Amino acid sequence: MIVSVSAVLLLAVVVVVLLRQRTVGFGSALACTTFGFCLATTGMAPALTQALHAVAGLLSLN
Repeated sequence: MIVSVSAVLLLAVVVVVLLRQRTVGFGSALACTTFGFCLATTGMAPALTQALHAVAGLLSLN
């Protein structure tokens, strides 16, 4: 749970920075956010969560 909350916050910051730098338009950011919510409701969500946990484990060097 902590990893997913951290990932959400990090990705939210990235989206805000990209919007402020006008690298990404508001419509594109909205489409990506909507895609993320839709993806979270599919059968791929557990596999993506496991992949995020694996990457976090590698980065923490446990």
